[in-house]
Amino acid sequence: MKKYFSQLRPLERRFAVAVIVVVIVVLNWWLVWPYFSDWGKLRGRLTDAETKLKLYRQAASQISELQAKVDSLQQKGEAVPAEDMAINFLRTIQLQAAQSGVGINNTSRQMTRTNDAFFVEQIQNISVVANDEQLVDFLYKLGSDASMIRVRDLELQPDGQHQHLMANIQLVASYQKNPTPAAPAPAPVKNATAKSK
Repeated sequence: MKKYFSQLRPLERRFAVAVIVVVIVVLNWWLVWPYFSDWGKLRGRLTDAETKLKLYRQAASQISELQAKVDSLQQKGEAVPAEDMAINFLRTIQLQAAQSGVGINNTSRQMTRTNDAFFVEQIQNISVVANDEQLVDFLYKLGSDASMIRVRDLELQPDGQHQHLMANIQLVASYQKNPTPAAPAPAPVKNATAKSK
């Protein structure tokens, strides 16, 4: 390269250097400069990945503690076999209605929803007739019971003589799912070192 430049006249040298500089600038403008923003994007992705990794490690460090809490809560819950949930739910409603003096006119077919990881929901629609005190007592005692029954929907209207309330109530009870037995943890692998003779 030096030999080539030494054979050129000064004006030709300047022209060759100018052409090389222009080619380098054009190549940089075309191939390098558009990707300068990628460095910032890469740093942003790296920061996001490090933040996620930190959160995942924090969550992973709490697995044993959370599993112990889940186990203790499963032991505290009212265990009702799956085949008895519907009967238990309806029996609780009828018993509380009788204690509160509420007359049940109609009940619909129960529905079951199992989208939750820990609970099975039983849904029951009922039509009742009662005065306001009886109805409030009925709903309050259902909600304060250990059976976890709550009102999802309530429609009230007076009866024909305006002496009682007619109510259409959608009741929902949450029952603990029967816990599936956990798979046994794999045994730790011990590194056996072979002794060479």
